Order: sequence, then C-alpha cells, then structure tokens
Amino acid sequence: MAGTAPPTPPVAPALAEVGRRERKKLATRAAVRDAALRLAVRYGVENITVEQIATEADIALRTFFNHYSSKEEAVVAAAAAGAEALVAEFRARPPAESVLQALREAVLVVMDRHDAAGRDHLRALRLMRESPSLVPQQMAVLTAQEQSLARAVAGRVGLPWADGGPRPIYPQLCAAAALAALRVVLERWLDHASDPEHDPEHDPEHAPPLAVLRHEVDEALAHLAAGLDGVRQG
Repeated sequence: MAGTAPPTPPVAPALAEVGRRERKKLATRAAVRDAALRLAVRYGVENITVEQIATEADIALRTFFNHYSSKEEAVVAAAAAGAEALVAEFRARPPAESVLQALREAVLVVMDRHDAAGRDHLRALRLMRESPSLVPQQMAVLTAQEQSLARAVAGRVGLPWADGGPRPIYPQLCAAAALAALRVVLERWLDHASDPEHDPEHDPEHAPPLAVLRHEVDEALAHLAAGLDGVRQG
C-alpha cells in the first residue's frame, strides 16, 4: 500500500542474544573465580591445579583458559573485583567531597559489604598475604587500580587525562600515595583480626570490626592531608 512505512528491522532479538551471551560469559567467569578461591582457601594456592578448578566449576579446561591465564590470576580475581568496586564507589561520591574524603567513604563502603562478593574480597586479601606465589598477580591488580584511580581523580578535580600522552602529576601522585596508605591500613586491620588479644573469638569467615578500619583510615588520610612532614621528632 502506498504510504506504508517499511517494516522495522528485527534488531531487538539480535541485541537480546548478545546480552544473553555476555551475561553467560560473566557468569562463567564468576563461577571459575569462586571455584578457584574456594579451593585455594581450603587447600592452599600451591596445592591446587587448574584442572581441579575447572572440575570444581563444572567447565572444560579450555573454558578456564578462555577467562584466566593461570590459577593465580583466577584466585586473585575477587581482589581485582574489589579494587574495581573501590574506584567505582570513588567515582560515585558527591562532587563536593575532596579527593581524600571521597576515597575514605569509598573504602568504608567496599569493606563493609556483607554479601558474598564482600566475603570473597576479604578471603582474597588474606590469601595474598599468605601466598608468595600470588605476588605477581597482586602487583598487576594494584597497578591497574592505581591507574584507574588516577584517572578518576583527574576527572574529579578537572584535570586532563590522555591515555596516550603526558599526564598531570597530581592525580598519579594522589592515587599512588592514597593506595599505599590504604594498603598499610588494610594490613594492620587484618593483623588486628588475627590477634587473639584483640579478637579472641576470631572467625576467619568474617571481617574484623569496621570501627578499627574507620579509625585507621581516618588517621592515615589525615597524615596525607596534613603532609608527611607535619610529624616531627620530639
């Protein structure tokens, strides 16, 4: 019939199929990560194999290598997810907050999670403290987190950030210093939890008291805000 509009191309089903494939891929990746972490917590990173992880996740060995290059990378994936969550929370903080204030709030939100992802993040942090074989993967996670946070800091303070060119020093320095301070704080927090004098009923499946973390985050970031030369001998 004259004047009748042509039929709309059926793009929605194709997009839905892409969405389903992507969700399935993410679900498989998460299942492998969870299986690797469970086995590493139970037996130790050095005592498990990629084959065991694949069996635990109910996938083919080839599928494992579609997602991770090694058992170590799979084990620290929960920590990588936690690092990404921290930067995402930082980006979501109100623009009126300073860089250090926004970072403080982001840290407390991520570390106070009581869901499965939060528990897995904590397990991965503990494993990285205890397993020398995870150091290369840990460094890769920290490097990626530092660059991502530096980019987010640049956006918050209105500085340019070019992936391929020169970058301003402030966002990089701020991200490096703040994350170094937070690593010190998290080490102390986890040490507090493993000390029977502080926590005689310690359960490794649960986080240490958040009040301890909050106090130490505040102290560490206050030192950064005041400048490290603010504390003098005597």
